[in-house]
Amino acid sequence: MAGNPRPAGGRLAPAQPTVDTAYMPIHASASDTAPSPIHAVVAEDFAAVNRTIMAKLGSRIPLVETIGQHIIVSGGKRLRPLLVLLAARALGYRDERHITLATLIEFMHTSTLLHDDVVDESHLRRGKATANDAWGNAPSVLVGDFLYSRSFQMMVEVGSMRIMDVLSSATCVIAEGEVQQLTNVGNPDIDEAAYFETIQGKTAMLFEAASHSGAILAEATPEQETALQLYGRYLGLAFQLIDDLLDYQGDAEAMGKNVGDDLAEGKPTLPLIQAMAKGTPEQTKVIRKAIRQGGLDHLQEVLEIVNATGALEYTRQRAVEMADLALAQLEALPESPYRDSMAELAHLAVDRQA
Repeated sequence: MAGNPRPAGGRLAPAQPTVDTAYMPIHASASDTAPSPIHAVVAEDFAAVNRTIMAKLGSRIPLVETIGQHIIVSGGKRLRPLLVLLAARALGYRDERHITLATLIEFMHTSTLLHDDVVDESHLRRGKATANDAWGNAPSVLVGDFLYSRSFQMMVEVGSMRIMDVLSSATCVIAEGEVQQLTNVGNPDIDEAAYFETIQGKTAMLFEAASHSGAILAEATPEQETALQLYGRYLGLAFQLIDDLLDYQGDAEAMGKNVGDDLAEGKPTLPLIQAMAKGTPEQTKVIRKAIRQGGLDHLQEVLEIVNATGALEYTRQRAVEMADLALAQLEALPESPYRDSMAELAHLAVDRQA
């Protein structure tokens, strides 16, 4: 495993990630859960977000609440709302609108999960049955639409046209990224540049929008606003790279999904792209066939190839590069516990096992 990334200039102290306690469940309050150091500095804010999420799930249609609560209380990292809280507080924000902003960001994310599981025909998420597996595709899609719509209601509550512009633009980019990923399925000719373009849209964009909107809410300077926008982008890329790495190296129980799920869906992620670039003609042929066919018939061969070609270590190093870039952006912020937590989050991105 690669060591912790370090920022340019070395002014930010290295953090020791606490993976096992890094995430607070949605039903927890600040008083009944021992938060990780990352959450501790915004524990009260995070508890307020949890309460607001449950309140905003309210609907006159019981199935909406049932499905919404199913996916929201099923665990999850809550990284995107956390980014809003940390970014705003790091810039001295003292009002309450960041709670609403963090909540709507989580609703946007949750709606994409509901839609993704239908598109991917997934049966497990975080070790539990997906909503589409439990209630069917149509209710899952429609509740995803409800959560998207509710998030736009809350954008109006936040009352910032600039934030609405950032978030509405982000939703378009995210949707394009998801469509791009879908068109890439089964295509072994996707190169690294196209891969990064895809994950920038489908994953990193919402990280970027979260930290960027938090900066706007806190009336950041132009330099700080750009830095926090880029911090979220690079952090999101680092997380997705490690997600794609863990699909070939992770622990199924810890991840809540099976190793090889991406391969089963025919997704050409970076470990496969790099393995084809560095492998022998025979190894490349195996991977191309596995991507085209999907399924897990070639899983063991592919696992051997991605290890033998150094593709997994390459993917990790690319993640470390992204985390380094994220850390470097924090130099634009004043020293504070919030900035320290954002630095620790970048370390966690590459040091996690799930």
